[in-house]
Amino acid sequence: MYTKSKRLIFLLMLLTIFIFSCRDLEEMNINPNGVDPAIAHPNLLLSTLVTSTGQAVVSLGYGNIAGVMQHTQKDGWSGGHNGYDWTTSQDWGGYYSILRNVDEMYNKAVDMELEFHQGVALVIKSYIFGLITDLWGDAPYSQALKGDLGEEKIIQPVFDSQEDIYAGILADLETANTLLSGNQSDYDGISPVQDILLEGDVERWRKFANSLALRYYMRLSEKDPSNAQAGIENIVGDPEGYPIILDASDDVNMDYPGASTADSWPTNTVFGQLEQGSFRRLKMCATLVDTMQNLNDPRLELWAQKVDIPLVVVASPADRDEIVNGIRYVGPDAVNEYFVLYGLAPDEDPEYVGLPPSWGQVPQAYNMNPDNNWGQAPRNPHASHLNDRYKNASGPLLKSRVLTAAEVHFIIAEAALNGWTTENPLTHYEAGVQASLKAWGISSKYDDYMLNAGVAYEGTLEQIMEQKWIASWTAAAEAWFDYRRTGLPALQPGTVVKRDALPLRFYYSVDEMNYNPENSQVAIDILEETAFSAEDGKNSAWSKMWVLQGTGKPW
Repeated sequence: MYTKSKRLIFLLMLLTIFIFSCRDLEEMNINPNGVDPAIAHPNLLLSTLVTSTGQAVVSLGYGNIAGVMQHTQKDGWSGGHNGYDWTTSQDWGGYYSILRNVDEMYNKAVDMELEFHQGVALVIKSYIFGLITDLWGDAPYSQALKGDLGEEKIIQPVFDSQEDIYAGILADLETANTLLSGNQSDYDGISPVQDILLEGDVERWRKFANSLALRYYMRLSEKDPSNAQAGIENIVGDPEGYPIILDASDDVNMDYPGASTADSWPTNTVFGQLEQGSFRRLKMCATLVDTMQNLNDPRLELWAQKVDIPLVVVASPADRDEIVNGIRYVGPDAVNEYFVLYGLAPDEDPEYVGLPPSWGQVPQAYNMNPDNNWGQAPRNPHASHLNDRYKNASGPLLKSRVLTAAEVHFIIAEAALNGWTTENPLTHYEAGVQASLKAWGISSKYDDYMLNAGVAYEGTLEQIMEQKWIASWTAAAEAWFDYRRTGLPALQPGTVVKRDALPLRFYYSVDEMNYNPENSQVAIDILEETAFSAEDGKNSAWSKMWVLQGTGKPW
């Protein structure tokens, strides 16, 4: 009897342990460091969204688009940068990944009645969708981000027209302005630490929203001028209802922490990257260097390195080629040999020498470089490398410049020149230059700079766009979009290029055409072929999207 009782107790104990063990396992099968998506706060998404957006801006404007807009050139692996040798492998997956997180943040903010976070999500959504349509044209918009809705999921979304996407962006920014129109104390749940862009400042996010709207109204200036004018008049004419970014202290910038490869400046040489890699491969472009030298622009010394060894051409002896006191003296023999090979005379500028755009099959040999046998990305003592600060992982001037006061002032100056506002174009042209110099820490040089020939405003759109182009350094995508719209600055392609004109858009990717063939083909059919589309057909980097069709711009 005693033995049976012990067995019964033992079985009951096992059953109890089993039941509680199962319960404990269910409770323990939760990552203590993770976040339950059902209760996650939108702040936990914000820093990721800001970082991804900032990195996208630099990836474009410091990458191949800087080559197109002739800020920089490469002397190794240069086809996509110098010669527009783009393909259908470029896709928009990274942008839609950001938008999926934006959508998650917005929906949680709505559920939790957090108006600040709703407004912020709409601003980031507008920025990223703006990049997508600016880069490609028509794109998934109204049916995008619906691939995980169960039975209602959409995995082959329609491509909305570019016109509708711009309208949606401007509507969302109007909503954001309303959501962000309260006092700072009116909002709950703001975490300045998580908002690494604007530190949870409601007013600055509101300025960001309205300034971004100015960008997109001006984007429509050639295609839909009446809409553009009305939108700009509405914002500029009502500073209380639509505050905008007017001082460099309100610039929307993302700093680089510099703690790892993932959060450091892209050409840094700190995290295991050799100097002769991405940093040394990138050189200043002669178009930008020559323009800035002609204007005595003080920003040049912040962006470019002076040549290590200036060149001086001498008449005799013919075979002279030697370095004396840090200067290389070359005679006619070496100069003629260089000219026969490359069709150029050496550049004897003693300070800054940029690579001409799309120059030659061996750009590493430019300006009689004695080290061109290094192959890719040599040190060129006779050409300007980028300033050494771009080898750093982080720094006070190493920022993703998402949207600036300089851009806003140049937009208003252009609008005023068109007669779309009562503002003075001179006032905003000068304010734009001043804001850019302030952003680069050289406000003290403003007065002297404005006295230089070519800088003092003479009432031309060319001057406004030239200064806006210069100010877009490391954010050259916006200069590209302006060039397409205005044809300014009047850049010319070099000699080793895929087509004899600057490109206008990215190709729709082969993945999109394979996985969403019907909708992508509709979008391709809407593109307008040009004389430069050539064998690409309509899906060409030289075909015109809706916003350019019928404008005659840029060519």
